[in-house]
Amino acid sequence: MKRLVITALIALFALAGPVQARQDDMDVNRLNSSLDQLGNDATLGTYAQAEQALARAAIARLEEASRGERPHALYLAERRVDLAKAAAQLQDAREKLDQLDREHAQILLEASRREAEAARMELERQRMQYQMAQEEAARLQQQGMAASQAAEQARGEAERARKLAAAQSRVARAARREAEAAAQAARAMRSQMQSDQSSSPEAEKPAAPAKKATTDKGTKGH
Repeated sequence: MKRLVITALIALFALAGPVQARQDDMDVNRLNSSLDQLGNDATLGTYAQAEQALARAAIARLEEASRGERPHALYLAERRVDLAKAAAQLQDAREKLDQLDREHAQILLEASRREAEAARMELERQRMQYQMAQEEAARLQQQGMAASQAAEQARGEAERARKLAAAQSRVARAARREAEAAAQAARAMRSQMQSDQSSSPEAEKPAAPAKKATTDKGTKGH
């Protein structure tokens, strides 16, 4: 009976050995598969290379560990694989964050450039408007000066015309006065002549016949 028990235990241990070996292979395969998946990832595979190497080494130690060391080796290998994944994800997140920062800085730079260009264009537009305003003011000032000169010239011509008209008026008045004086003098002279003719004694005696005067003169001579 005792021999049967011993035989059964030996057989049980013999069956337990392959089961444990298969369990060991499953853990190793699982961890290697997980690490291979990380290494083959198009994005994460390039990150955390040192952590992935440490995880490979931990899996290798697990594969070589004795039965007593296996639980601790399995724990370390699983943590190394998890750490490799976390480190790769962290590096990927940092890279994406850096990329976002670079894109944000580029956006800010482009916005600053656009604002600077817009400010430059606005300044150029204001400068052109100021220049046009200056030119317009100069043109209006020139027109004003020309208008002022024309007005001054017109005033001068009007003044000369007024003086000429005044002189002509004085000449006309003087001519009228002279004509009136001459007319008065002529009328006075005519009136005087008429008055002198009417008051003269010789004018009142009739003229002697010429024949009679001759006869008297001849008789007196004899």
